[in-house]
Amino acid sequence: MNIFQRLYCRSYQKIVFAFSFTLKFNEPELHEGAGCLKDIPLILSAKNRMHPLILTDPGIYKLGLHSPLLKVLDDAKISYELYHDVIPNPTFDVVEAAYKMFRDGNCDCLIALGGGSTMDTAKAVGARFVNPHRSLQQLKGLLKVRHNTPLMIAIPTTAGTGSEATLAAVVVNPKTKDKFSINDPHLIPEVAVLDNSLLRGLPPSVIAMTGVDALTHAIESYIGHSSTKKSKECALKAMALIQKNLVLFYQDASNEKAREGMQKAAYLAGVSFTRAYVGYVHALAHALGGFYNVPHGLANAILLPYVLKAYGKSAYKRLAEIADYLELSSPSAPLATKANAVIAYIESLNASLGIPKTFAHVIKPEDLVPLSQHAAKEGNPLYPVPKELSAKQLRAIYQEADPQ
Repeated sequence: MNIFQRLYCRSYQKIVFAFSFTLKFNEPELHEGAGCLKDIPLILSAKNRMHPLILTDPGIYKLGLHSPLLKVLDDAKISYELYHDVIPNPTFDVVEAAYKMFRDGNCDCLIALGGGSTMDTAKAVGARFVNPHRSLQQLKGLLKVRHNTPLMIAIPTTAGTGSEATLAAVVVNPKTKDKFSINDPHLIPEVAVLDNSLLRGLPPSVIAMTGVDALTHAIESYIGHSSTKKSKECALKAMALIQKNLVLFYQDASNEKAREGMQKAAYLAGVSFTRAYVGYVHALAHALGGFYNVPHGLANAILLPYVLKAYGKSAYKRLAEIADYLELSSPSAPLATKANAVIAYIESLNASLGIPKTFAHVIKPEDLVPLSQHAAKEGNPLYPVPKELSAKQLRAIYQEADPQ
C-alpha cells in the first residue's frame, strides 16, 4: 500500500472516529445470572410488547433448548411466532423468510435465542422492517438503518460473539459470496439476557471457537486507533476473564463460574468493539465465511496470530500493554518481547483448545486473489488497524494460514 492510500485510510478513519462522538451508543439493559430467563415476561410487559418473533437455529430447536423460553412465555400467556431455521453465516433468504414471518404475524418485537448468527438475523429483520423498500444489500455499510428498530431481546447460548451488545448484523449474499456487515447504533439490542444455564450443554469445540472469537474482538478493538478509554477498559476486562475462565469452561461446561465469566467476557468484548471496531482478522475471516462457510470463530482463532505478526512493530505498544495487564511477561521486558508473549499466549491457548494452526487446504488457490480483494475492500479504509495492509499482503496471510 503506497503512502497516498495509507493517508486516505487514516484520514477516513479519523473522520469516522470524530463523527462517532455525535452518535448515541446505548448499552443493552442487562439481565444476568442462571435462571434470569424468567425475567422475559416482565421485560415484555414493561416495554408494552406482547407478541414476539422468536428466532433460533435447527440445532437448538431439535435439542429442545428453546423449550424453557417457550414455557416462560406460555406460563405468562404471551403469544409468539417461532422461526427456527437460522443457519450459520445467515443468507439473504434466511433473513427474508424470518422478516416475512415477523410482518405477517403482526409481531411487535424480536427475541433472538442462539449464537451470533441468530442475533445477526434478528437485527437484519429489524433493519428490514423499518426499511421495507430497501434490500439488505442497500443496507450494507455504515448508518444505513436510520430508524429505531423493533424491541430486540438477545439471549446468547454461546459465549463469544458479543452480538448481544453490538451494532453489527453480518449477512451473506449467496449469489456474490459477499459476507458483509450492516452497522448502525439502532441495531444494538435493547435488552441482553445472560442466563449462563443455557450454556451448560455446549460442545467443547463450540466453547473453544466462540471463546477465541471473544478474545479476537477484545484484542482487535484494543490495538486499533479508534479505541477509547472505556473501550480499552472493557477489552482488558474481557481478556482477563477469558484468561481465567475459557480453558476451565472448555474442560467442563457444567462449571457455572466459568460459564458466567465467559458470558460476561463476550459481552464486554462486544461493548468494546462496537465502539472501537475490529481489524483485518475479521476482514479475512468474513471472506472465508462467505466463500466456504468457515465458522467465524474458527476462522478468527486461526488467523489472529498471523495477523498480529503481520502488524509487526506498529502493534507492539498496545500488545505490550495487554501483556502487562495479563502478566504474560516481565514488566521490564522490551516491547517486542511483551508483544511476542501475547502472540505466544494465543498460540498456546489455541493448542490447549484443540484449534488447529492452519486451515488444512480450505482455500482454493484460484480463490486467493478474490478472497484477499474482498478482505481488503472490507478493511480499507474503515478499520482503524495498527498498520494498513494491501490485498497482496492479506493474500500472504492467507497463504501462511493455509499453506498449499
